Amino acid sequence: MKASGRLTRRNALKLGAATAALPLVHIRTAGAAGKLSFGFWDHWVPQGNDVMQKQVAAWADKNKVEVQCDFITTNGNKLLLTTAAEDQAKTGHDVVTFLQWDALNHADSLEPMDDVMKRLTDAYGPVNDICGYVGKAKDHWLGVPSSSGAQNKGPCGRISVLKDAAGLDVVAMFPARDEHTAAADNWTYEAMLKAAEACQKVGMTFGIGLGQTGDSVDTAGSMFAAFGAELVNAKGEIAIKSDNVRQVLEYGQKWVKFLPADAVSYDDASNNRALISGKSALIWNPPSAWAVAKRDAPAVAADCWTFPAPAGPKGRFMPYVPFFWGLWKFSKNKSAAKDLIEYLSQRPQVEARCTAVDGYDLPPFESMIDFPVWDNVGPPKGTVYNYPIRKSAQEKAHIAAFPAPPDIAVQIYNRATMPTMLAKLQSGQTIPQVIAWATNELEGFTR
Repeated sequence: MKASGRLTRRNALKLGAATAALPLVHIRTAGAAGKLSFGFWDHWVPQGNDVMQKQVAAWADKNKVEVQCDFITTNGNKLLLTTAAEDQAKTGHDVVTFLQWDALNHADSLEPMDDVMKRLTDAYGPVNDICGYVGKAKDHWLGVPSSSGAQNKGPCGRISVLKDAAGLDVVAMFPARDEHTAAADNWTYEAMLKAAEACQKVGMTFGIGLGQTGDSVDTAGSMFAAFGAELVNAKGEIAIKSDNVRQVLEYGQKWVKFLPADAVSYDDASNNRALISGKSALIWNPPSAWAVAKRDAPAVAADCWTFPAPAGPKGRFMPYVPFFWGLWKFSKNKSAAKDLIEYLSQRPQVEARCTAVDGYDLPPFESMIDFPVWDNVGPPKGTVYNYPIRKSAQEKAHIAAFPAPPDIAVQIYNRATMPTMLAKLQSGQTIPQVIAWATNELEGFTR
């Protein structure tokens, strides 16, 4: 996922043509008291868009507001480019969806959402820390964290293969109930290394990439965090020359030997294909691969289990991808827009959408991880119970490059610095060579 770059007039004209064909849904009400346009993320599960439309229609009918819903794909960065074009032109939707760091790129153009967030947190408690890290600027909320699209990217493994080849009973380690087991303590990065070696020997190589896209960045970022390996610290200081960074790279030298030979060319679909095709024992991904396997490879799906990240010296860190709904300052109907965002963020609406997409959407509010969908969906039943972070897992939500200041962290993320460091190890470079390369990169980010 790339940050919004400078947008030229020529590019803006191209964007206008590109977004002209967006899927539009006009929700009209009798005696409309106003108009709104909302740029939603185009959900990969069609039911996600369907239930969103119904919820917006219910709100629109009650409030006598005419709402235009546009579902904008992330393919080809269309959502990101749309927000960039609208910010430059100061016209477009009233509300748009931002992924991860993108709201920070438009901080000066977004209406503060502190009032909406106060009412929501008063009702439902806090959101996870990563939402605040990438969703606030100068202590003001730039958007409201949305459940639609928000995801964890933890391990999803083949139950039978991990048990037979590596001796890991992941269902016993992380059952479909919020219970800490003694076996869970044995799920460490060293255990994952041994399992990767064992599975490679039976032709079921872990489908984990070292590419330039989000899945590779998120997985590597959580590994670095588990070793306490900060590249840039919270003060914005380069911190790469540390024992913790050397330790994770020493681990990485062993780890990369058991990854796919083409790991450096992995994109965000490669791991999905590896699992669904029955050629991989484990990937790090939200339940999208499992959901597609239910349709295309039922036997694979019935043998999948999602579970927490392994523990390192500093703990377990789950890759988390937040989504936000942001309101442009140029909107002419801010009051109605805030009301609609708040309505869509309330528990009944969040749960209905989550249920419709088999639990893929993760509520940002920690109090909402008790929805029954994760208990019941299958096969096998309970397969995604541990997709949300459970208290018994002793795990933290994480985004790669945290805790560096966000303006630096986003560069580390978008340049895929951490998976590239591992890729260089896979190509045969030494740890000093990798550190020297990364130091040069970081100096450019922190100038």
